[in-house]
Amino acid sequence: MVFRLKERLGRKFEEEVQFFRCWQRDKKGVGALMPTSVHAARRMASVIRPASGMPVLELGAGTGVITKAILDTGVKPQQLVSVEYSKDFYNRLTLRFPCVDFRLGDAFSLGEVLAERNAEQFDCVISAVPMLSFPMELRIALLEDLLTRIPAGRPVMQITYGPLSPVIKMPDRYIVSHYDFVVRNIPPAQLWTYRRAV
Repeated sequence: MVFRLKERLGRKFEEEVQFFRCWQRDKKGVGALMPTSVHAARRMASVIRPASGMPVLELGAGTGVITKAILDTGVKPQQLVSVEYSKDFYNRLTLRFPCVDFRLGDAFSLGEVLAERNAEQFDCVISAVPMLSFPMELRIALLEDLLTRIPAGRPVMQITYGPLSPVIKMPDRYIVSHYDFVVRNIPPAQLWTYRRAV
């Protein structure tokens, strides 16, 4: 029991060090000072419907905290497609979760990154892309691209560290909902969902 606790704490510390190093190299691409907490990751993954049988799309896997939360819902590793921008994170993720379909690339160029899976529909999208680091027109374009990849009514889940939705409201195009405020995250995180307007 003590050994397992030490091992878990050691892995968490190693993840935080790796995250900080990647943040130092690419502050805009990483976007946060600390990895997403387990609590925020679980809340994000709570919108997934594993029984749908559809794959899940994850953006910004980072150290894999959200990836693990997604798999813990019952999604099979082969049913998870995960896009990661950082080569350092990507290399570690492919070792830690060998059966997940990881893609090294830019979430803002999903057409290229997903390639042969472009026509595929996903149950939902779980995103940790640091939206606030990018211009609003890029955020809107990414969101609208994501909404075409999921059935009407299903959510794009987005984590952010600002008090407002990182994508402006456009009720004629998509519905914005505040999902949760996770205090047990450093810094405290806001979770938002976006659905296609019907």
